Amino acid sequence: MIAAPHPPEQIENDLVRAERLEWQTIFWVMVSVGAMSAAMGGSQAFKTAWIEDVLSLLAPIFFLLSRHVEKKGETSVFPYGFQRAGTLAFFLSASALCAIGAFLLYEGLQSLVTMKHPTIGSKTIFGHQVWMGWIMIGVLFFSIIPPVILGRAKRKIAKRLHDEVLFVDADTNAADWQTGVASIAGIIGIACGWWWADALMASVISLSILKDGWTALKGSTIHLLDGLPRAVDSGQPDPAVQELISRLEDEYPDYRAQVRATGRYLRARLEPRDSPHLDRETAKRLMSEKSWRLIELARGMRSETDK
Repeated sequence: MIAAPHPPEQIENDLVRAERLEWQTIFWVMVSVGAMSAAMGGSQAFKTAWIEDVLSLLAPIFFLLSRHVEKKGETSVFPYGFQRAGTLAFFLSASALCAIGAFLLYEGLQSLVTMKHPTIGSKTIFGHQVWMGWIMIGVLFFSIIPPVILGRAKRKIAKRLHDEVLFVDADTNAADWQTGVASIAGIIGIACGWWWADALMASVISLSILKDGWTALKGSTIHLLDGLPRAVDSGQPDPAVQELISRLEDEYPDYRAQVRATGRYLRARLEPRDSPHLDRETAKRLMSEKSWRLIELARGMRSETDK
């Protein structure tokens, strides 16, 4: 069995720190979700913000799971190893964000169309009647501070690691203040008698969730379909990959270079320009049954250091 890739010490240190940050994120998100559950009232925007906080657990959980899986080496069942576990985690988290974002948008728009008037009650605290809206606003302020700090720390590491799951998680964390402000605006709107403000803010938050999910889904689909690797911070073709392809084709002019992402790693191969696919006779000789399935036979090229 071939061992999994061993990145440089700097990258290993970043991976260890990223894992630590994800565990911290899970802890703080669970604290925030618990506090918001205790203060839950009739605000649609607050409910949507609570659901978004619950959803923000997906990315760190998927990242930690993929890190555990990708450390395994190649096996007879998985000859290419498990480096694409991160790409699969990226796709699953993006799909969940899209689905929940669409559902929450539907709920918010339905409340606007049906003119549903939300109500927020009061509670007796130390002998005084306290409007729950103030408590909800306080909880929202508390819930947005840790993710913003953690998100900024993760964003820098995600760029160095070229890790899509970590980058999407960092973006989601760093944008939590927008969700918090929108939810607070919706609650204040209820206090002012603007019934529509709460549903409107809920729809705005769900649009943000849907946008993040859709962007991530497009990126993860490109990777799953072996498209040209993208830069994590722009979604555009990675300049480093384009430079690699250019240099390979300059060095081997009779070959066409192909590069695909395998998690945070890259796999590059060269195929002859004159016959990119295997001829039928050779395929039949190697694979008598269903030989049409065998279209390519790649042979690794030794580097100068291996000769």
